[in-house]
Amino acid sequence: MDSTAGSLLRRGLVQAVVVGADRIAANGDVANKIGTYSLAVLARTHGLPFYVAAPRSTFDPALASGDQIPIEERDPREVTHFLGQPIAPEGVTALHPAFDVTPHEYVSAIITEKGVARPPYAASLAEVGPLPSAR
Repeated sequence: MDSTAGSLLRRGLVQAVVVGADRIAANGDVANKIGTYSLAVLARTHGLPFYVAAPRSTFDPALASGDQIPIEERDPREVTHFLGQPIAPEGVTALHPAFDVTPHEYVSAIITEKGVARPPYAASLAEVGPLPSAR
């Protein structure tokens, strides 16, 4: 996510936000690259629709909600070191998640190759359905 997003939304230069997804739970919660949740919050604050465009292969109906989606933690040294050299005081730890989860309440619609799912997602995601080979 670029830190310019909030400023552009505030200035009225954006009409909608569209993101991808790495995984979508049965209730419509969406896991995607870190910063996606922040964009959803900004979109809601500015009264803009927040769309997720994702293939059906990202659906995971075995997961009831995004709380069950495992979030990858990147190596803390990616934050505490530069070119192999420490840039933080010894003993400092860092959280470095690669993904975040956007609650379905922030998602206006999920756009797939088979159709568009809208709230309530439990029903509409079943209509566009996961691929037979989905997780």
